[in-house]
Amino acid sequence: MHKKILKLAIPNILSNLTVPLLGMVDLHLMGYLDSDVYMGAIALGGVIFNFVYWGFAFLRMSISGISAQANGRKNNNEMAMVLFRGLFIALSGGLFLLIFQKYIGNFSFWLLDGSSEVKELASNYFYVRIWAAPAAIALMVINGWFIGMQNSIYPMLISIIINVINIGSSFLLVKLGGFEERGVAMGSVIAQYGGLLLSVFLFLKKYKHVLHYFKVKEILRLNELKEFLNVSTDIFIRTICVIAVFTFFTSQSAGFGNIQLAANSALLQFFFLFSYFLDGFAYAAEAIVGHYFGAKNKLKLKESVFKLFIWGGGFALFFTLIYWVFGRELLQIFTNQDAVLDEASKYLIWLVFIPIASFASFIWDGIYIGCTSSRAMRNSMLISSVIFFFIPFYLLRGHIGTQAIWLSMNLFMLARSISQTILAKRSVYVKLS
Repeated sequence: MHKKILKLAIPNILSNLTVPLLGMVDLHLMGYLDSDVYMGAIALGGVIFNFVYWGFAFLRMSISGISAQANGRKNNNEMAMVLFRGLFIALSGGLFLLIFQKYIGNFSFWLLDGSSEVKELASNYFYVRIWAAPAAIALMVINGWFIGMQNSIYPMLISIIINVINIGSSFLLVKLGGFEERGVAMGSVIAQYGGLLLSVFLFLKKYKHVLHYFKVKEILRLNELKEFLNVSTDIFIRTICVIAVFTFFTSQSAGFGNIQLAANSALLQFFFLFSYFLDGFAYAAEAIVGHYFGAKNKLKLKESVFKLFIWGGGFALFFTLIYWVFGRELLQIFTNQDAVLDEASKYLIWLVFIPIASFASFIWDGIYIGCTSSRAMRNSMLISSVIFFFIPFYLLRGHIGTQAIWLSMNLFMLARSISQTILAKRSVYVKLS
């Protein structure tokens, strides 16, 4: 079982790590310009796209779980149609974002805190990068389907190529072209469409036979679409809670000033690095647990869950040690500005505890998605975000100031881990019986 987990997890880890790597490169390019407002602008613009893209992340999660179960049952028709339904929703959503980009941008910048200078630069970034939306959302669907097919190699290749193109394009456009924040955004647009073309090529290379099961009339068949949307709606609500927490975190950081925003943005990159690493095991859980759940093999499902937690806990300890020993040195990757480094150092202790507090939540996410236990995921996230993030922040802000935002983040992640563990018996094992 360990071999099976690693066979799926390692390619997913490699592909996932390119995402925070890209964020680190973007912050590095902005952090070594002549003002701290560039780091803040990319962070603020990134929050909007977190909101936009994470809002569609339910597609990837729903499709990976449903397609993995269909694969376990050897239901080729369902396995194919879930992909095409997802692509239909993804492309419709991408078109919607392009049409209403002005209203989305205006509302987002009205909602978020930040100086006028930071918001102006973030606006330049937003109105370029928004053109990548159709490709980015379609890729979520395609990668989710590949994972459901027990294929983690293709998502790895796609992600690596996307981020290599993105990093190269951004570097050239910023350093040589002088496009600054617009250059980083243009790099994203170029890379997403390049990745979409590659994904289509890879699909046709290995899964061309799936087109045989494609029926236009079945895309909007109400019973299947309702089942898909029932799962997706719960995951969508769960994702909105995640978006709300991280959007609020960045907005509150901006409210404390440009230096605080830049410092917290740098620290968050290390949290994202850990989360994307653990998501490699979560994606493996989606595929493995979904397959055994679809095949109704309870013994193998329990074995896979136990061993996934062994890997998750081990890497949580590893990251905690790295952040504890090398935290200050790692921050220098992003900026050479002493004021930002000094501010970020004040909050390093909170970053050290996050891997231990959060690792179980990432593993459980993959397990719940594989079992399509979306309601339990939704309930756990609602409890954790409202009771253990927002309420503690407002209660403690007047007493410990900016430390409250990091304490609340740790409580939020720990509450997710504990609540999902409590709900697992009824939501995973009983559901299989």
